[in-house]
Amino acid sequence: MKTNIKLAACLLASAMAVTAAGPAFAQADKASAAKPAYKAPRNALGQPDLEGVWTNVTLTPLERPASYGDRKVLTEKEVAELEGRAIAKVEYENLPTDPNQGAEDHTNKNCKGAGGRDCGYNAGWKDSTVMVMRVGGEPRTSFITSPANGRIPPRISSDNAARRAADQREAIQAEGEGGLGRPGQSDNPETRSLAERCLAFGNTAGPMMPNGYYNNNMRLIQGSDHVAIVLEMVHDVRMIPIGGKLRTDGVKSWFGESVGRWEGDTLVVETANYHPQTSFRGSSSNLKLTERFTRVAKDRLRYEFKVEDPTVWAQPWGGEYEFYPTQGDMYEYACHEGNYGLEGILAGARAEEAAAKGQAAADTTGR
Repeated sequence: MKTNIKLAACLLASAMAVTAAGPAFAQADKASAAKPAYKAPRNALGQPDLEGVWTNVTLTPLERPASYGDRKVLTEKEVAELEGRAIAKVEYENLPTDPNQGAEDHTNKNCKGAGGRDCGYNAGWKDSTVMVMRVGGEPRTSFITSPANGRIPPRISSDNAARRAADQREAIQAEGEGGLGRPGQSDNPETRSLAERCLAFGNTAGPMMPNGYYNNNMRLIQGSDHVAIVLEMVHDVRMIPIGGKLRTDGVKSWFGESVGRWEGDTLVVETANYHPQTSFRGSSSNLKLTERFTRVAKDRLRYEFKVEDPTVWAQPWGGEYEFYPTQGDMYEYACHEGNYGLEGILAGARAEEAAAKGQAAADTTGR
């Protein structure tokens, strides 16, 4: 979903006007708080209707910048400044890019080779982010609200990092896929990253549902005994049985195993049994995620999350944000359609090995 810049500019102007209004804004806020809580409509199954195509594109980051301290709510003046800079940035990024700039690019385009942020992908390809996330009308400084500083808590010890790495290597070796260590990472496809293999992209799939560079949309579909969440990146589907129980036979999967239940109007989803290679911010296979989805307005879906891994973090952490509807439908993302990148990486490694052998033979002959 690409944000309409003119619309965002109008919203920005409105925000600035609200800031100037002062007491009037406070009175309107009190009136809004007095309204009865929103009651989600029911679907044909009698469930709260959460279905739709939703997005979480926003300026608000997962972790709170340290400059805000424990403050989770922005002032309207800060919102206007952040969104104003974002709109100007997107407009600048949409300007034509000189393909010959290369490494000599000294503009703000950051076009330094094919991997440059606005060289390989101009703003039109990205989820151009120009709006701060609001939760219950409050403009937030971060998704994370617990701990109070809005940041992921410290790790328990460095020993756990070594244990997690050993856990990952053991899992790969058990599947006959070779070692995980960086030496030999181009020996075969299985030693490349999950993203390169189009198996999992942590930027939108999670484990919790953050937002990323692009393709931040998701479709939520409800059935009588299952809920499906279709992720645009990379068209993966999370199948969530309602009323199920987590398995105990040791089988683990890329996205973990999810079970759901209804608590009033809220869909509660618990996920565990993550594959050791599905490391989220350094998590281990002991990771557990609890999510809560609540329709809080016609155009808002509240998302709350709690992340637990007692072998990695000193305490659980979590937060909230609100999805909002996309301006259009969600289309298929075919990750490996005509993609020769992985084949090229492996072929290049074999060519380098052959060249090294040739040079070694030449050195031996020349002695």
